[in-house]
Amino acid sequence: MLRLSIITLFLGQTRNRFLVYQDPCQVGTILDRAGAAEGCDGVELRYPVDFADPQAVKDGLARNRLGVSAVNFASVRNDRWLRGAWTSENPADRQDAVDDFRRCLDTAAEIGADRVTNCPLNDGYDYPFEIDYSRALDHAAGCYEAVAAHNRQMRICIEYKIAEPRVRALLGTAGETLAFVQMVGADNLGVTMDTGHALFAQENAAMAAALLARAGKLFYVHLNDNDCRADWDLTPGTFHTWEFVELFYHLDRLGYDDWYTFDIVPKERDPSQVFTHAARITNALKRLADRIDGARMDGLLKDRDPTATMDYLHTLV
Repeated sequence: MLRLSIITLFLGQTRNRFLVYQDPCQVGTILDRAGAAEGCDGVELRYPVDFADPQAVKDGLARNRLGVSAVNFASVRNDRWLRGAWTSENPADRQDAVDDFRRCLDTAAEIGADRVTNCPLNDGYDYPFEIDYSRALDHAAGCYEAVAAHNRQMRICIEYKIAEPRVRALLGTAGETLAFVQMVGADNLGVTMDTGHALFAQENAAMAAALLARAGKLFYVHLNDNDCRADWDLTPGTFHTWEFVELFYHLDRLGYDDWYTFDIVPKERDPSQVFTHAARITNALKRLADRIDGARMDGLLKDRDPTATMDYLHTLV
């Protein structure tokens, strides 16, 4: 059984450009919904919104026997950093973001979390000649180094995404993000590989995971699926069944033994039931991956005869 977690955002009210789903609710209710999702044992909490009442967080985690897979630092907010948190040309904006990230690290440590993840969605560009790319990378590197230095025991993960809300994000692929992390050079700075974001960037998730893991920078994994045209946040296996089997097969061999966190939007459906179903499906995909004979697959991969490989895989179904 995988260690499965849920981002708390998707247990309450969500919205897109057109519709609002679910009713707004407090963090206690959100954590109770997570506790009611069978097969899920943890949550990824959001900073700052989930920590308006820190005691309610602690009580909800204890009441539902939930672990904390990560704390998600929100650098996209309606009231600040509209030109990017880490790449803003205003030094005061960047310092404000760094200072708040440091507070997030302290908060995460207080509840026993050992990982903070951040998706720098609004750090990017829409038009040619909109930003100085070298200066933007230098600004971002300085910010992440300052954050990483605040607590070297805390793993800090950059979650890449190719686009949205910007036409092009600063860090959009596994390779770009790995190069950036290595440029910063902090041992506790790594990467969150979101399977939906990998697919949206036309990546193979298993290949992206292998690249990051070989460099020692695969710090965390988010699970969701899409049709590669947009980041739809669907249940794993909806479009890419064999790709998820392949991902679990390779992650096992890469030594990844950590949380997998669902980044799935339930829309108008009951969130607890949606994530119960997602856990069953995901564990079924993992069981299928576990049925693969490693020695036989190694031989098939060396032969590189894909029809023979798929013929073997279908005997496991």
